[in-house]
Amino acid sequence: MEFLFSLVFGLAGGLAMSRVVKFLHLPNVTGYLVAGLVLGPKFLNFIKLDNTDAVSTFTSVALGFIAFSIGGEFNLNNLKKLGKSIISITVIQAFSAVLAVLAGIWILSVVSPESANVPQALLLGAIASATAPAATLMVVKQYRAKGVVTDTLLPVVAGDDAVGLMIFSVCYSLARVFANGGELTVQSVLLDPLREIGMSLLIGAAIGFMLSASMKIFRSKANRLCLMILAVFAGVALSDMLDLSSLLTCMMIGAVFCNVLRSAPKILEGSESWTPPLFMLFFVISGAQLDVSIIPSIGIIGIAYLVLRSLGKYFGAYFGAAAVHADPRVKKYLGITLFPQAGVAIGMAQMVASTPDLASVSASVVTVVLSATFIYELIGPVLTKIALKKAGEIEE
Repeated sequence: MEFLFSLVFGLAGGLAMSRVVKFLHLPNVTGYLVAGLVLGPKFLNFIKLDNTDAVSTFTSVALGFIAFSIGGEFNLNNLKKLGKSIISITVIQAFSAVLAVLAGIWILSVVSPESANVPQALLLGAIASATAPAATLMVVKQYRAKGVVTDTLLPVVAGDDAVGLMIFSVCYSLARVFANGGELTVQSVLLDPLREIGMSLLIGAAIGFMLSASMKIFRSKANRLCLMILAVFAGVALSDMLDLSSLLTCMMIGAVFCNVLRSAPKILEGSESWTPPLFMLFFVISGAQLDVSIIPSIGIIGIAYLVLRSLGKYFGAYFGAAAVHADPRVKKYLGITLFPQAGVAIGMAQMVASTPDLASVSASVVTVVLSATFIYELIGPVLTKIALKKAGEIEE
């Protein structure tokens, strides 16, 4: 009952803050995080997180649907139309952000061991790859941006999170080894991460094929919605039981589903009709888990994350565009439009928070990511607008 009342307060607070942020012209996700922070244990304590099993189950399911929706955007036909240049830019800028943050925080851990450590470097480095497709798309639609930068930006942010999830799976496995003081062997460094990724993708593909086949039997919107929910629940449950990545599993379910079934895009719209309250609660609960008391102690690592990720995204996009001989405007402005970060990054941080093996670093990782999300969601859309305007793709 206590957790149910927490959900009641979470929905009410999220709805109230959505009105406030609309008045302030800020993204909804920022309002949800603020609502969770205010209603959470550190302030009003209306949202209680004592029931860790219930919170962990809820966040895992919400993450499953987030990953499923990302997979639904991963259409192979669209990728073929976009060409190798978009894929190259996407991969280069994603890895650039990862390497910049990972290397910077690792150096910080060597220079000042009390400020950072290797598991933090691995986890924050992997999370740095993720962007915020929703925030970016909102700016493009609001200002009706058109042009070569916009045409490059939209597929890059769509594929960015898929690449980021794979990178995160590897770094997540390695961080667990370092956090527990385990021995670095070929098994722990290479074979275990590859097993997790391979099994997650294999199970996700199997569920995706079964979901596609089931759509030919059940044709009503209600039944098809039930099937999609069943598939995501199954993906999350099997991943938890087999110690796999639920994010990769559910992403693969969505990817296989949208590529096997031609009518998948229309069917996927059905799942979007009921997920908004689920996502709202997910972000509110994430805000409630923000431990503001430790922000002063992670000031250095937080600043390092913000600066290094921004530099990695900008120069990664610049050199990625240069490598494929893209338009000069793409080289100059694309990186700035990739600064926003929200849902998937928070999801990755929540996965860290729900992992007992990472208890020693989870609070700092969640706090850094949520604090960075506040800042990125405040200034990211504004910078995206400025960059597209400078590129001549937004008319007054």
